[in-house]
Amino acid sequence: MLDYALLSALAAVVRTGSFERAAQQLNVTPSAVSQRIKLLEERIGAVLVIRGQPCLATEAGQRLCQHVEQVALLESSLRQTLPGLQPESRPVTLRIAVNADSLATWFIPAMAETDGFLFDLVVDDQDHSAEWLQRGEVVAAVTSYGKPIQGCNCHPLGSLRYLATASPGFVARWLPDGMNVRSASLAPCLVFNRKDQLQAVWLRRALGTDVRPPVHWLPSSQAFVDAALAGLGWGMNMEAVVREHVRSGRLVAFEPSEPLEVPLYWQQSRIVGPLVGHLTRAVLTTARAMLAPMPP
Repeated sequence: MLDYALLSALAAVVRTGSFERAAQQLNVTPSAVSQRIKLLEERIGAVLVIRGQPCLATEAGQRLCQHVEQVALLESSLRQTLPGLQPESRPVTLRIAVNADSLATWFIPAMAETDGFLFDLVVDDQDHSAEWLQRGEVVAAVTSYGKPIQGCNCHPLGSLRYLATASPGFVARWLPDGMNVRSASLAPCLVFNRKDQLQAVWLRRALGTDVRPPVHWLPSSQAFVDAALAGLGWGMNMEAVVREHVRSGRLVAFEPSEPLEVPLYWQQSRIVGPLVGHLTRAVLTTARAMLAPMPP
């Protein structure tokens, strides 16, 4: 039988990154937290915390933390249907995977519509965010994966629309004759990270072949816009974000002018469905108001 007082200490250390902050959260001394972690490690027979700045969970420790979070979510769901249970001492934390562009545009307003939760967001590419849900490391995800993951409900949200853009000065310097295989192989390209395939997909669609341009790595949605405006490179920027820049001539949208559409879905574990119902409704309402309709 697992001792949840010990597990709570582990979760607090991993969540806060230190024994001292975990002690403050649990209203005990750092020594008491250390003793609980040591006792839990002895019972499990494995190291659970890598001491450092910050403290990190080992693989075994992470699995136990996930278990604690799931139990807390289940207990919160029970309290909604059994009001006689003792109320929670603090809000439940929801761990959610979301892509950076959604976080930069519409997801924060959806979060703000929901009271009673704390959020622990994992930022990952929309083509990979579902993997966090499949591993049981999050309770919900904004993802491009449209088939329901086992044990999850799947809701269409809408599409993020992207335009290939660059500054007029960049175009004059690097693409005076337009985007072709030769110019694309020389013109610097903006890429979010190693998982970002939007630029490669657009090049393949525009030129009919794979091209490997020189790359600036910029893991920030705002930096993409700033870098394009500054003439650093070209990249796939969200249409809603750069629309006014294109209209004013500060940015040029490349041909083909049709936006590249990335459909998004909300996948949420059925186990916590009743608990996160309000959040799901806020996510669906906000996304459908701010995103483009799904392509037919």
